[in-house]
Amino acid sequence: MDEAILVTGGAGYIGSHIVRQLGEAGENVVVLDNLYTGFEDAVLDAELVRGDCGDPAILRRIFDGYQINSVLHFAAHTIVPESVADPLKYYGNNTCKTRQLLETCAARGVNNFVFSSTAAVYGIPDTDVAIDEAAPTRPINPYGQSKLMSEWMLRDLAAASPLRHVTLRYFNVAGSDPGGRIGQSTKNATLLTKVACEAAIGTRDKVFVFGSDYPTPDGTGVRDYIHVEDLAGAHLLALDYLRGGGESQTLNCGYGHGYSVREVLEAVERVSGRKLNIVDEPRRAGDPPSLVANADRIRTVLGWQPECDDLDFIVRTSLAWEEKLAARAAG
Repeated sequence: MDEAILVTGGAGYIGSHIVRQLGEAGENVVVLDNLYTGFEDAVLDAELVRGDCGDPAILRRIFDGYQINSVLHFAAHTIVPESVADPLKYYGNNTCKTRQLLETCAARGVNNFVFSSTAAVYGIPDTDVAIDEAAPTRPINPYGQSKLMSEWMLRDLAAASPLRHVTLRYFNVAGSDPGGRIGQSTKNATLLTKVACEAAIGTRDKVFVFGSDYPTPDGTGVRDYIHVEDLAGAHLLALDYLRGGGESQTLNCGYGHGYSVREVLEAVERVSGRKLNIVDEPRRAGDPPSLVANADRIRTVLGWQPECDDLDFIVRTSLAWEEKLAARAAG
């Protein structure tokens, strides 16, 4: 029986970048994705099984066909406003299906589990300084809560079984494959860099800035933007760490510094050479003024050294992908 790594949600934005890097590292990868928000052509050099990570029959077929000892779990809904409007959709998909996956992993003796979590588990921090993994977890929406509940299940299963995990709490993921092969393709996405790059090439007519009166240097919200390539590299290091016998860990994924909304928009204008149509709107409920990672722990535990920590590079790769999507749509 062939050994393989199972990657759920591997046809999505983040998952596909990890699958590509795993393939480049010579790993045998099986992707499980229902293509709800993923894309078949984003899966490069890996087998794609179309299905749901909460489906016991499909999981049984994969585990019967491969020797799966490591699982990387990305499959999830991720739109915060949608989670508020339809909370049961998020608890059903993000939490209940994760429970089913973990049940299968426990039954099949999976030892290594890398989980895609989020800084949304922190809610609105008490401080504007970079937050570390010991900060209180107080999510303010069902998306963050659904991810935190999955973290709890994973923690408790690891305490009761041989399974060990690395839970990675993402901050603001941005950018695309520098080689231009894959990127963020979701329609009506809400990620700032994607929205701004769409506006720069004319596939979106304006960019909204929600809140310009925050207690930040220019009044707009500050976030820690991490390039998807560096984030993907962190997952490969996490897998190596677990394979080497490392203990379970929960780690922030960010650069440890932030950019304001206006700084990101200025970078898009600078890189694209085009002026954006920017519209100021009132603050959105629940948006913290600043959300920046203390990323010391991931560097120490995994030896992670990011290579793409440059806002213009993040924008350049995002812009190149949007131009490719527009050209593809034009036929």
